[in-house]
Amino acid sequence: MQPTKPAPHFAFGPRNFRLMWIGLAVLAAGFITMMFGDKDNYGEDFVGITLGPLLLVAGFGIEFAAILVRDKTLAAPPAPPAPTSVPGLTQEIGATPAAPAAPAYKRL
Repeated sequence: MQPTKPAPHFAFGPRNFRLMWIGLAVLAAGFITMMFGDKDNYGEDFVGITLGPLLLVAGFGIEFAAILVRDKTLAAPPAPPAPTSVPGLTQEIGATPAAPAAPAYKRL
């Protein structure tokens, strides 16, 4: 009988990818707003100096959250309960346990 391989799963789910795209859009908006501004002052106004970097910080925060957030669709199904007794391997109360088998390798 061939051993079955577990199905591969991705670390990111749909929620993570959605957050990553939102974060990239906010980052792009931050870089674009840093380009805008008063042409005479070379962008040294509220939009270029304050709003752009705030959008960048928010975008990187969203990207950080997109990596760390656990998507609920990727949760593993609950494991079946372990059997309390195996047929044919039950041991009577008061019986002495069998001695462990000798190791299959040589000790040096």
